[in-house]
Amino acid sequence: MSRLHLHPENHLVARIGWLRAAVLGANDGIVSTASLIVGVAAASATTSEVLVAGVAGLVAGAMSMAAGEYVSVSSQSDTEQADLARERVELASQPEFELEELTRIYVDRGVETDLARQVADQLMAKDALSAHARDELGISEVTAARPIQAALTSAATFAVGAALPLAMVVLLPGRLLVAGVSIASLIFLALLGAIGARAGGANVVRATVRVTFWGALAMALTAGIGSIFGTVL
Repeated sequence: MSRLHLHPENHLVARIGWLRAAVLGANDGIVSTASLIVGVAAASATTSEVLVAGVAGLVAGAMSMAAGEYVSVSSQSDTEQADLARERVELASQPEFELEELTRIYVDRGVETDLARQVADQLMAKDALSAHARDELGISEVTAARPIQAALTSAATFAVGAALPLAMVVLLPGRLLVAGVSIASLIFLALLGAIGARAGGANVVRATVRVTFWGALAMALTAGIGSIFGTVL
């Protein structure tokens, strides 16, 4: 007699809400702050000036990330709530049509018509709104928008990411700031890409190369601009 072994499944999609905000915040914190530091340092600024600019960039960037994430994810949440409200009205006013609609969805996915009708009927009897939200609108508890979570996660990870190149300003002599911050930041970006890929189950090499490349490009551009303005001024 065979025994059924049950095991908990830990699906990576459950992390999508906070992971996207965390990777975005940390990446932006490293890239924007490192680029700012490199640009200011390339303009022949003193170490104290570079440090002030970096701290200002950290604070402003963290607040901007929190506000931006909250506003954008709130817009997504508002859209989801509007769709759910519309669906709730339709379920109350035309339940038979909604039953047929859900049945067609399951038939289109390959379920036989009679069975699809039975499944739709039972799911709607239990929780009609949840069934339509999940299978018609694509809204589930796992993927639902969470503005506050996104805002706090982005702000916190931005601050952590920005603190890494900022620490190099304190540790390195002025003459090595541009090269030292650039190299250290690329290493931080590579680590971030690898960690984010592992957490999300993605290809580590591809994610690492992608994050590092765009970070290097951003720092190169700001270093060039800083050198030009430093020479002119």
